[in-house]
Amino acid sequence: MSTVNGGISFWYANEGIPAPREPLPGDATADVCIVGGGYTGLWTAYYLKKAVPFLNITVLEAKFCGYGASGRNGGWLYNGIAGRDRYAKLHGHDAAVRLQQAMNDTVDEVVRVAAEEGIDADIHQGGVLEVAYTPAQLTRLKAFHSVETAFGEKDRLLLGARDTAKRIRVTGAVGSAWTPHGARLHPVKLLKGLSAAVEALGVTIHESTPVTEIKPKHAITAYGTVRAPYILRCTEGFTANIKGQKRSWLPMNSSMIVTEPLPQSVWDTIGWEGRENLGDMAHAYVYAQRTADDRIALGGRGVPYRFGSRTDNDGRTQPATIEALREILVRFFPTTAGIHIDHAWSGVLGVPRDWCSTVTLDRSTGLGWAGGYVGSGVATTNLAARTLRDLIQQDSGQSGPTDLTTLPWVDHKVRKWEPEPFRWLGVQGMYAAYRGADRREAAGHDTRTDRVARIADRVAGRH
Repeated sequence: MSTVNGGISFWYANEGIPAPREPLPGDATADVCIVGGGYTGLWTAYYLKKAVPFLNITVLEAKFCGYGASGRNGGWLYNGIAGRDRYAKLHGHDAAVRLQQAMNDTVDEVVRVAAEEGIDADIHQGGVLEVAYTPAQLTRLKAFHSVETAFGEKDRLLLGARDTAKRIRVTGAVGSAWTPHGARLHPVKLLKGLSAAVEALGVTIHESTPVTEIKPKHAITAYGTVRAPYILRCTEGFTANIKGQKRSWLPMNSSMIVTEPLPQSVWDTIGWEGRENLGDMAHAYVYAQRTADDRIALGGRGVPYRFGSRTDNDGRTQPATIEALREILVRFFPTTAGIHIDHAWSGVLGVPRDWCSTVTLDRSTGLGWAGGYVGSGVATTNLAARTLRDLIQQDSGQSGPTDLTTLPWVDHKVRKWEPEPFRWLGVQGMYAAYRGADRREAAGHDTRTDRVARIADRVAGRH
């Protein structure tokens, strides 16, 4: 039996590709035009329409809703947000604590809305367990735990090897950190339920309608132009496809595999009865979940970036990447050595030059955008959408500033990525450095983070 490679993702193979919606029939007008039919765009449409029912909202999607990262991710609904530490330096510790608290609350908000809208997305709130299995990783884990606690996570736990194994028996794990602010879910089930809820509210969605250019009050496509006072760019890893945005956010590739359903005999050796989201403290880190039908879905970096910010079409990934992810799976859980890999795929996520997620509304032009989630988008998209809602209501005079509009990631300015070939060389070099650092840390006994990895962090702008 062969492994299915591509075909968008396992989540779509499992759930089915939705019936296509009609493309834009010609020039049109709206009160708000949202470019991108992923989580950011759909959540924004949902919250705007709920807040102001009379708004005429149009969503334009290049392929079909959830074609990008929203339909290919690891199903981690958790409270991580890219850039929080930098925001603490720029705006003060208290501002970053407010941002973190908003993310903690966002996990519960997604669960709440899914229940309210009757969306069965296989959500299980088991939290997030991040393990360490080398001395250097354990040092980073303890530092990570201290930092998270300092940002207000008083309910976080630091676990030793024995207590880690009581949750999930990852071979060689010497410790872990657990937060309750996380849930496993089926990304496409959430996406389909959300898009149906949005349409039921009266939002218009046009698929197969790529936006080629965004200008103040204009979203331009080959089928016509949508004119609206507010044009919101919600395109994440596909932002480079829009005119003038080639160097805004780098489309970073992430790849995943999913096993066949595992027999109970294998689960008896692994544990994982709490169905926590599982990650590690490696530099080229992995992320995994135990699915509702008892598979393991595991992801990490393959070929991290394609020259010229190109994005893939159908999610196909390299055979070497599939094998590398399988090796990680078996290293974590040796009893999976004979288990078949049913599906493998890749997708792109948006990475700003300073690795900071942002949400912005330019009040002088009516142009807004949100993204740069760096792999933490399942929850961050929801917070971004509610923030865009509040920014538009504030700009249109319907409300004043809110707790969300004053968070430190609002209106953050990010410099562009370097032109090619420097962009490609830099990203390839960075991940080669991280992979090498992981190998050296695994082979050695040093408790300090590998020096090359520390240099790569500084060059990349991650710290």
